Amino acid sequence: MSHEKDNTIRINKFLSESKVASRRGADELILQGRVQLNGVLVEEPGVRVNPVDDVVMVDGKTVQSPYAQGADRQQLTVLLHKPVQVVTTTRDPQGRTTVFDILPQEFRAQRLLHVGRLDYFSEGLLLLTTDGSLMNRLISPRWHLPKVYHVLVRGQVDESWLEIMRKGMTLAEGEKLAPVEVRVLRQDQREAWLEMTLVQGLNRQIRRMCRDMGRTVLRLIRVRQGFLELGSLKPGEARALTVQEVERLREAVGLPPE
Repeated sequence: MSHEKDNTIRINKFLSESKVASRRGADELILQGRVQLNGVLVEEPGVRVNPVDDVVMVDGKTVQSPYAQGADRQQLTVLLHKPVQVVTTTRDPQGRTTVFDILPQEFRAQRLLHVGRLDYFSEGLLLLTTDGSLMNRLISPRWHLPKVYHVLVRGQVDESWLEIMRKGMTLAEGEKLAPVEVRVLRQDQREAWLEMTLVQGLNRQIRRMCRDMGRTVLRLIRVRQGFLELGSLKPGEARALTVQEVERLREAVGLPPE
């Protein structure tokens, strides 16, 4: 999703032409940390945007671009099976494959934002949406939907090991964790498959928990978020949520129907 310079304008001009604020007022909004571009906080007033393809948000609400065609079109939310060795970002300075590079062709022209992240070596369910309000709610700690992961670790585990996670452990970095639902799906002498349900979204939380418990994560798959399940989607495959699913999702995070 790289942009040619001729297609971009300064973000303060974009906000001014979108009737959000004057150019000087837009600079103030940016300095106050109230502006996001494609889900990332804007820190410099000189940032340039593509007024057709980029998604700009102020105070968590999507700014309607005066340049956009079909501005009243229905919002789209997509469920993607993110493969391993793919980064969850719109652009990668290192040139690695991004989730937007692997999207099926039918979704690539949409102004999708990724809802949270899965790290480079993790896989599974990842939501992308054109609905800025929905994205903002889904990544908010207040509206955090439980996420279920299947985790393969090296070595066996026992109930005393699991109880530490269930009671809420403190990471080596000092962060106190909420209790985690965890159970053994199956194990042998060499490794164990666990199912873990998280109700908070700390960066690399499962990997750091297992590290502190003396276990190496061999594979990590997100299989469910709220009521949504990965199902039979294969790595790299994606599907649009149904109208009913979107309504349920919006209701789950306190938003009215579209």
